Amino acid sequence: MITSRGGRTKYNRQRLGIPKTHALDAACVGPVTAITHWNVPTLTVRATGRGSYQRTRLNRFGFPRGYLMRQKQVKGFQTGDLVQANVPTGKKAGTYQGRVAIRATGSFNIQTREGVVQGISHRHCRLLQRADGYGYAFQPKPIQEDATRAA
Repeated sequence: MITSRGGRTKYNRQRLGIPKTHALDAACVGPVTAITHWNVPTLTVRATGRGSYQRTRLNRFGFPRGYLMRQKQVKGFQTGDLVQANVPTGKKAGTYQGRVAIRATGSFNIQTREGVVQGISHRHCRLLQRADGYGYAFQPKPIQEDATRAA
């Protein structure tokens, strides 16, 4: 097993002119002669959970402060699903893609990259991916460092 320190990783990164990201640091550990095809988007996976079995929210003293719906699905959707909403008319007209938060009324919130869009009807939503407890996003391509710059 080869062990390496952070100094070797930084040396390899600077020598090869590669920017500092978590994924590229992992590729620069140890003795490295070259890294090819590194300037590509990186898939980031974040654990988001699969919902709560508990039907009552409690305050810090253990008393009920809010009640959740008895079912986890509404109109075939559940919180965490990846959806695309095409809203044809009205104040929120447009196309939105993101993670949905359901309500019993069928009026959903959609978490997009730009922020939360509230009150989108289930009729405008199309399921892209079922909730599996994880959130997926692509990190953009890393910006290449200037190789001539000294550290």
